Amino acid sequence: MRRLLRILIILLVFPPLIAAVMGWLVAPSFLHPIRRPLTPDLIQQADVSFAHYGTHSEAFDVRAPDGVVLRGWKVRAPLPNGSWVLLFHGVADNRMGVIEHALVLLQAGYSVTMMDARAHGESGGDTGTYGWLERRDTSAILDTLIATEHPTHIFALGESMGAGIALQSAGTDPRIEAVVAESSFADLREASYDYAGLQKYPLLGKTLFAPGAWIMLARGQSLAGLPAAEVSPERSVARRPFPVLLICDEADTTLPCRHAERIYRAASGPKSLWVVPKAFHTAALGYQPVEFRKRVLDFFSTYNTPR
Repeated sequence: MRRLLRILIILLVFPPLIAAVMGWLVAPSFLHPIRRPLTPDLIQQADVSFAHYGTHSEAFDVRAPDGVVLRGWKVRAPLPNGSWVLLFHGVADNRMGVIEHALVLLQAGYSVTMMDARAHGESGGDTGTYGWLERRDTSAILDTLIATEHPTHIFALGESMGAGIALQSAGTDPRIEAVVAESSFADLREASYDYAGLQKYPLLGKTLFAPGAWIMLARGQSLAGLPAAEVSPERSVARRPFPVLLICDEADTTLPCRHAERIYRAASGPKSLWVVPKAFHTAALGYQPVEFRKRVLDFFSTYNTPR
């Protein structure tokens, strides 16, 4: 009986303890994601893609409020309709992660910005904050874009981390009029449960492995001065009633559909949710290219009215 009790105690105590240690160790990499370099081959690939549609990229560098230099491209549509879409890539990626989305928009007359997020690609900074500082970066990008291009309307489209940044940016800057967000996290704590559950077992992430999520967030806050509770697309859509098209991928285990569903329930403005059958994380355009184009372009056209 005592042996059985010892085994039971070990089974209950050991996993949370290991998870807590792993959370402590993982926290720095959570704040300092691996950079995907913007190689000459990637730049050439982009140049060829843009040239195929009769346009080209221009360097677009912006200084963030804290002095970090954000690097990216402006790309004007061959037949511009006057509106611009800010594109936001996912974690550990760079601006090339949204090039296919850019091509869809450029063909439809929308000019785009493609920026490397801070601590990603060629942009400065070594700490990613998943929207806390990035929303201010977005406002600086908007200041420069408006001063140079005078857009008729400004929209945003983001993937994964970029979706969360787009929603949080729109929550604080009313110049962003509507947002398409695919595979966004609801808030950092909810996302940490998925990572603690090894992106397969969110229930374990919320129970036995929950200490890993708690420790990772606590140490992240300490290292970066990051108020984790405030990094919340869910709160952002509740705070300001801007239109949102939320896309979740049915087979996504990285950020499952419950995140998009929470954001959808919280949204206080016009909203729609598209669940993409069988698609994996941020794969809607690949799985349903025709439907993706239709839904995204119909959504933006609703708000792309003459002024």
